[in-house]
This record gives sequence, structure tokens and C-alpha cells, in this order.
Amino acid sequence: MGSPVVHFEIIGADPARLRAYYGELFGWEFQVGDALSEEVSRPGEYGFVESGINGGVGGGAGYESRVLFYVGVPDVEAALREAERLGGRRLMGPVGAADFSVGHFTDPEGHLIGVAGPKEAK
Repeated sequence: MGSPVVHFEIIGADPARLRAYYGELFGWEFQVGDALSEEVSRPGEYGFVESGINGGVGGGAGYESRVLFYVGVPDVEAALREAERLGGRRLMGPVGAADFSVGHFTDPEGHLIGVAGPKEAK
């Protein structure tokens, strides 16, 4: 079995409006706080979805609008290197806090993809 999708994000300029929209559309409830990194969302503007697959809605002024999913991997740095080797381009990472890290890359056609996994031991 391959690596599973473990998280999704919906990022935009007005995260409160996006949370209200998706909350009404899908009945999602959010726990608002901080994203893993300010590279993902303005502090205090990231709403973690409280049902189904892990997800969040965040961003703020100056954040590029996007929809993104994260694939769980055992080693974020190795996954980003492999994405580059296969013709993709690293955009972010690994970044993280505590024992968890994430990274972003684009595939050869420019689609944004995330990878997430344990933080590398030092």
C-alpha cells in the first residue's frame, strides 16, 4: 500500500470568510489557532477541521490562494529530494515544530503537493 493522504489545506486572503463558507457548505467546525509555520498561515488564522481527514482553512493577507493535500511520508527531506529527482521543484521545507515537519513541492506540471512526517532527529 502506498503513502496515505494525511491532511489538506484551503488557504486564502480571508480565512474567516473561507471558514464561514466551508462551515455552512459542509457543516465543518473549526478549532482556530496557529498553523505549523507562518509560511503556511498567519498566526491565529488557521482553522483545523474537526471531522473527517485532518484539514485546515487559513492564510491571510499576502498568502497565495490554493488547495493543497499532504501525503504522509517517513522522511520529509528524503521525499522532497526524490520529488526533485523525478522532475519536481521544492518550494518549502522541511519546516516544523516539536516532532513533526512538512514540505511543499510542485510536480512536473506545476501542481502543488505537500508531504508531512516526523521531524528529522538531530
